[in-house]
Amino acid sequence: MNELDAAGILAPDLRAAYTECRRINAHYGRTFFLATRLLPARARPAAHTLYGFARMADELVDNPAPGSDPGVSLDRVGEMVDVVFEGGNPAEPVLAALADTVRRYGLTRDLFDSFLKSMRMDLAPVEYRTFAELGEYMYGSAAVIGLQMLPVFGTVGPLADAAPGAIALGEAFQLTNFLRDVGEDLDRGRLYLPTAELAAFGVTRELLEARRPDPRIRAALAYFVARTRAVYRRAEAGVALLRPESRACVRTALTLYEGILDEIVALDHDILTRRAVVPKARRLVVALPPLAAVWARETFRGGRRLRS
Repeated sequence: MNELDAAGILAPDLRAAYTECRRINAHYGRTFFLATRLLPARARPAAHTLYGFARMADELVDNPAPGSDPGVSLDRVGEMVDVVFEGGNPAEPVLAALADTVRRYGLTRDLFDSFLKSMRMDLAPVEYRTFAELGEYMYGSAAVIGLQMLPVFGTVGPLADAAPGAIALGEAFQLTNFLRDVGEDLDRGRLYLPTAELAAFGVTRELLEARRPDPRIRAALAYFVARTRAVYRRAEAGVALLRPESRACVRTALTLYEGILDEIVALDHDILTRRAVVPKARRLVVALPPLAAVWARETFRGGRRLRS
């Protein structure tokens, strides 16, 4: 069944808005988009929309249009979020879809305020000394994404019981991004890996910026990989608290994203000049069996309805 039909999204303008969010997810979020195919059809438009909103704000900061001011652009997004939570309908497609998703799933304003606050933190040169100092940024850029997605996934009990797993899910993905993109982030004047943790291995920002293989860098990155794997274990523990039909999506996303860590190890942690990418063949091996199960389930249900 068409995702928009399954979700009961019928108005032409709103269908177009959700379709744009799906396009953004498919274009930028290959791993997450593949995982969303495992959600029930009715839940996919909301997942695309939450990704589309986050990506839109992220692009304003990371890849601003020539001559634009990212801070002003974020202020405009914040104004549109005001409209969303005042019950209005923004004209911008991603925000129009977001307004509908917020109402359908009862998402709260604080999650979006915290996210935009973290996006603004990226406008200045970025460096954190400890994981504790990184915590505020991580909450807004990662934890709230998991919390936004939680009502879309659905839970078998109270949302609060599943919140720690959802927070760990967002953090695991974000920490993986920090490791995969450390070279790109340095080009933007950012260093998310805490400097005190790096210093324990004799690594400085200047050493990273030299972009030469160094046993101290390999040792530090091996430590960060191991630390991030522990966050994945916390996220996996929360999967059982989700509705059964959403678990395959989250497990697949966890497996594929943790696969980036495997690729970092396979590169002998030489990621300052190379990018760790999970090969397409591995993505398909992980995703095809659950995708086939979803296809069979939806086809069978559709056929049963048709015969009835």
